[in-house]
Amino acid sequence: GYEFGQHVVIGKREGLSDEEIERVTRGPDAEGWDPFDATLLRATDELHTDAFLSDATWKALAARYDTQQLMDVVFTVGQYNLVSMAVNTLGVQQDEGFPGFPTS
Repeated sequence: GYEFGQHVVIGKREGLSDEEIERVTRGPDAEGWDPFDATLLRATDELHTDAFLSDATWKALAARYDTQQLMDVVFTVGQYNLVSMAVNTLGVQQDEGFPGFPTS
């Protein structure tokens, strides 16, 4: 909820369309992703679900990213997981007027 709503606003401010934002909720296999963007989403899902990147995802990221950038992906996803755990556990409520994560 909270993190998603905040990032919807940021994404729109940075030029993302409603369709692109909605596509994020459908994941890396949703139609319309550039192959590398789909790989980044897959990496995020794997890190969130498994706390690990598959060899295939690591290899796909490494085709474009150097070691520092690969580490940045892992640490960025980890940091957002930490923030989400904190705001969820502490009961931080969605700001008025901000969207929550779609449930359907």
